[in-house]
Amino acid sequence: MQIYLPIAEVSVNMFTLLGLGGIVGLLSGLFGVGGGFLITPLLFFIGIPPAVAVATGANQVVASSVSGVLAQLKRKAVDIPMGLVLLVGGLLGSASGIYVFNLLTRLGQIDLAVQLCYVVFLGGIGVLMFLESLRTMRRQRTGGVRKKRNPHSWAHKLPFKFKFRASGLYISVIPPLLVGVLVGVLAAIMGVGGGFIMVPAMIYLLHMPTKVVIGTSLFQILFVSAFTTLMHAITNQTVDVMLALLLIAGGVVGAQIGSRMGAKLKAEQLRILLALLVIVVALKLGADLVITPHDIYSIASGGHA
Repeated sequence: MQIYLPIAEVSVNMFTLLGLGGIVGLLSGLFGVGGGFLITPLLFFIGIPPAVAVATGANQVVASSVSGVLAQLKRKAVDIPMGLVLLVGGLLGSASGIYVFNLLTRLGQIDLAVQLCYVVFLGGIGVLMFLESLRTMRRQRTGGVRKKRNPHSWAHKLPFKFKFRASGLYISVIPPLLVGVLVGVLAAIMGVGGGFIMVPAMIYLLHMPTKVVIGTSLFQILFVSAFTTLMHAITNQTVDVMLALLLIAGGVVGAQIGSRMGAKLKAEQLRILLALLVIVVALKLGADLVITPHDIYSIASGGHA
């Protein structure tokens, strides 16, 4: 069943979109990720313009983060002061990212820039995740002990220190602000929540306890993604509501299935599978950038069902 997406200006099979949403929801439930960094490249593959895919992907991240934040708040697993510091940085980064996005759009380079960002970040994160998973599995087989991190890194020696009681930290607000800025820029340009960068940064850079990392990350991601979606809608008019609704509908069902499947697999197996998936997506995007298409010249038209 073909439907016309007015903002994307393409006709797409409705069940294809429901299926994509279901796949991302499945991955979200299976691996514990928001899925924003996967839904956007998948939309590229079915012909959705990158500018629309980015804005609509950010919209789906908002929807998927709401329930997660509420659940974490009930468990008291959210460091709200830390989340607010990250949020300030995130809003600054998002506003800067929107400016860069609009500039690249005017220059006609936004499609290339978005795809390059995905190739670099997905490829890098995927390789790091894969290597870390292999090291963890090797340690478990050999009975090795992981070295403890030094809790007093350079990030703890900077000025403007503040006590974050839920995290048990007394650190400078500068590192969280910088992490928030980076995630905000990525949210605006790539349409992602940024959790795949924020969570490792909070654990390894800020040394936050794992029990509050996920909830605090989701708290920041929710508001930054909402702000990013609003700015894209106002400045670029690239948020396709019909596309977002179909993806969200599929994602709700997929997340339920994924959460049940994830309970049957070990954490190390899940991480290595996710790493492989991320690497494959990055390779496919990279190949699309360098391989000459069959039709070098094409005319885009609005609605052929």
